[in-house]
Amino acid sequence: MATPTIESEEHRALRKAVAALGNRYGREYFARVVAEGKHTDELWSEAARLGYLGVNLPQEYGGGGGGIVELSLVLEELGAAGCPLLMLVVSPAICGTVIARFGTEEQKRTWLPGLADGSRKMAFGITEPDAGSNSHRITTTARRGSASVVASKSRGGAKRSGGDWVLNGRKVFISGVDIADATLIVGRTEDARTGRLKPCLFIVPRDTPGFGHTPIAMELSAPEKQFEVTLDDVRLPADALIGDEDAGLLQLFAGLNPERIMTAAFALGMGRYALGRAVDYARTRQVWKEPIGTHQALAHPLAQAHIELELARLMMQKAAHLYDAGDDLGAGEAANMAKYAAAEAAVHAVDQAVHTLGGNGLTQEYGLASMITAARVARIAPVSREMILNFVSHQSLGLPKSY
Repeated sequence: MATPTIESEEHRALRKAVAALGNRYGREYFARVVAEGKHTDELWSEAARLGYLGVNLPQEYGGGGGGIVELSLVLEELGAAGCPLLMLVVSPAICGTVIARFGTEEQKRTWLPGLADGSRKMAFGITEPDAGSNSHRITTTARRGSASVVASKSRGGAKRSGGDWVLNGRKVFISGVDIADATLIVGRTEDARTGRLKPCLFIVPRDTPGFGHTPIAMELSAPEKQFEVTLDDVRLPADALIGDEDAGLLQLFAGLNPERIMTAAFALGMGRYALGRAVDYARTRQVWKEPIGTHQALAHPLAQAHIELELARLMMQKAAHLYDAGDDLGAGEAANMAKYAAAEAAVHAVDQAVHTLGGNGLTQEYGLASMITAARVARIAPVSREMILNFVSHQSLGLPKSY
């Protein structure tokens, strides 16, 4: 299978090295971990040792000094080998990026080295049961608490502060809370000047009193579990707030754009893996005189799936380059388009792969059937394709809103 045409020699070398790591583990390892109810700890640790997990984080905090371009490449190649790491989307891409861009020096020193070397993980909490894709309806609120002694294990002790925060709310479909040392929670605070609620980001360590998490039963075959999170008078020190209280949407979208780019990478890897299995099967499976891949009814849909994946990758690369260059506005449009294109390409590739294998496509031996459900995730999360179409129609085309 071909790989991108517009890449530096370093990126091609990184892609080759990550592919080699992924192939050492592969789909069988991934399926075994899921079946045993475990996590991909071995792969995570080796990827960390090789410097792949923190490739996007600043060098002065133990990272590789690259950007989302490099991290998306890592996730895509692991996915193409059949063993994607979903927490790459959340921990280094969203949380690591937000802290690196807007965190205080203390927050950077506390969290970034661990995120870079894989010894610490962070989850990201934005989705709420009554808000859905409408982030303006988030009801998790943060208010200033009274002066009190606040214990903080992540900062090594207790402190007295009159600027503490108290969080209350509920989140759903939060990935990896059980294996994360903390969750980056999106809440809303009141603007003292206008009285309006504005989004703010808070680091909430997992053992903070009042922070609860309950697993959600899912029909997904994945090592990372989904959780409902409750925040019941969760008291945090003043420095749990990321960045400027007045920055609002700027800081939020600093995390959401990488999330969309990395979701595109996740979908591309999945689509490439499924397509690769289908192509190998079509080359060798013989029912009449020739392999079934000689028949255009099978060959053309596979070729089309390959084209769609390649086109989606180009948009993902554009989005990643724009983001790393600091063009948040341009990256927002491209990231949404990349996520949309990659999700559609992945769904089509997986569906065609299963169809190519026929009955074998539904067996555990070939491991494609479970990907039918997994591929749908990219259409739904972290934002639905319909909301992306809304974004493009309003922001790119200038059409009026219907809501």
